[in-house]
Amino acid sequence: MEHKGIRYRFTSAPWQYAGKGGWHFASLPADMSKEIRANLQSSEEGWGRLKAVAKVGNTAWKTAIWFSGKTKTYLLPLKADIRKLEQIETGKQITVEIWV
Repeated sequence: MEHKGIRYRFTSAPWQYAGKGGWHFASLPADMSKEIRANLQSSEEGWGRLKAVAKVGNTAWKTAIWFSGKTKTYLLPLKADIRKLEQIETGKQITVEIWV
């Protein structure tokens, strides 16, 4: 998979949204989110969405990160198939690479 854009690397402990659907997310660090928003906010689509390519372990996929006004950070959704492939568990630190 082709990786275009600016590369970022971070660690995060995935968490599960308590509301309907129970999505799992990895939160980007606050300083990284601030930098991305300062440079790329004009590229955001609806609801603070930025297209991205993400990679955890050996698995890369096309996705998007979403800006949370509540936490002032971007959130990377982690689909069930990705969590299963890379054995991602809630609360257990993972290393993520993204290109935006």
